[in-house]
Amino acid sequence: MNEIIVYHVSTDIVENPICELGRKNLDFGQGFYITDIREQAVKWAENIAHIRTKQPILNRYRLNRNAIIKEARCKIFEAYDEQWLEFIISNRTGENVAKNFDFVEGGVANDRVIDTINLYIAGLMELNTALRELSKHRTNNQMCILNQDIINRHLIFDGYEEL
Repeated sequence: MNEIIVYHVSTDIVENPICELGRKNLDFGQGFYITDIREQAVKWAENIAHIRTKQPILNRYRLNRNAIIKEARCKIFEAYDEQWLEFIISNRTGENVAKNFDFVEGGVANDRVIDTINLYIAGLMELNTALRELSKHRTNNQMCILNQDIINRHLIFDGYEEL
């Protein structure tokens, strides 16, 4: 089995993730968000803990990504490109194009790129200019599982760390 280690940050231990508990209108829709980049997860955990004034928890899982890609409806973005930008905007503005997928993976619309996205949404930046600005940033990685059956079959809790 080809498993990778992924992380979910919280102020709680999450042994049994439920995708419907995710917030709506996020980058890749309402689902369970994870990343395979530990350093990125630790930064997110510290931010969440600061906001909630609680201890940050780094939940660790084993994910059979290859099996998901073979059997599920997947959308994988390789770069901050036009397709990624339109997908993010559609989900953040409530159109929920993510509902057509079980698993979405790609760059994070975080504080490094959000100003560009907001300027593009407001019509203050042309598409080509926005794409040029986005291309200056190294893509972080996030994955969103939008189908509970995928979570149940391919995501295995592997412990946690208090940070």
